[in-house]
Amino acid sequence: MKKLLIIMLMIASAMAYAQSPEAMKKIEAAKIALITERLELSPQQAEKFWPIYREFGNKRLEIRREFDQARKTFDSNKATEEENKKMLEMANQVKERQLKLERAYSERILNVITTRQLNNLRKAENDFKEMLLKRIRAEQMKRQKQRRNDGRLNDRRN
Repeated sequence: MKKLLIIMLMIASAMAYAQSPEAMKKIEAAKIALITERLELSPQQAEKFWPIYREFGNKRLEIRREFDQARKTFDSNKATEEENKKMLEMANQVKERQLKLERAYSERILNVITTRQLNNLRKAENDFKEMLLKRIRAEQMKRQKQRRNDGRLNDRRN
């Protein structure tokens, strides 16, 4: 529980810097700490696990970026029926590629960790995303409230 609190503090401090490279490094460090704790990785497992996991993450990101790039230039309201079908097919292909990638890396990872640890990995990833999203929302609400308060203060001064 103490480690979880430290992780949350790391996320909070990283969020203060918005999306700077330093913030991203802190967020990644918090994610690594959470996963290491949840999986209870031995030093031997960690040594083998993290290179595979990073490689998997990079390939997953690569697939996501390819699709994001295609979506940036796509406007479904202006696209023809054929173009809309192509975009839907591309989305399905991306999902298939992601599933194949996950299967392949699950097999590789299972050579290093147990099935229990792999299940805990998926849960830890989801929990981390939830914590991060909650923190982002809280920071946004805090900024909005501060702006409102600043606006009221300026109104009173005028």
